[in-house]
Amino acid sequence: MRALVQRVSAASVSVVAPDGTDELAGEIGPGLCALVGVTHDDGSEQADRLADRIAGLRIMDDEAGVMNRSVVDVGGAVLVVSQFTLYGDASKGRRPTWAAAARPEHAEPLVERVIEGLRERGLEVATGRFREDMVVDIRNEGPATLMLEV
Repeated sequence: MRALVQRVSAASVSVVAPDGTDELAGEIGPGLCALVGVTHDDGSEQADRLADRIAGLRIMDDEAGVMNRSVVDVGGAVLVVSQFTLYGDASKGRRPTWAAAARPEHAEPLVERVIEGLRERGLEVATGRFREDMVVDIRNEGPATLMLEV
């Protein structure tokens, strides 16, 4: 599993309806936005490890302005959005292949497990909607962006 994690001052995700209007699906204030991708051989062990890594990632500022605290430490929130394109491969041209991305029926329960793992750690978690066309608004703070892989 992979997660592109960004420290944010705010983030939201809206689902685009067939008529072109946006419906707010989830939003957070200060915390982390985690775009989560799943590949074929990922399982519950990877989902649990990813939730632990996201929750414990020390990229939040302490009182001295040093990235030394986790989102749990500062009482922040997490916006989780499924992102199969994290497993896109454009190494052989300009059109990416998605062959390494897991099928939705395999990926969705694992993304849900990450979400539940974050909630079990006491975090407020907002989410997008699986298999929907979404618009993600991210106010990246720092900017601080890291790729996690488990």
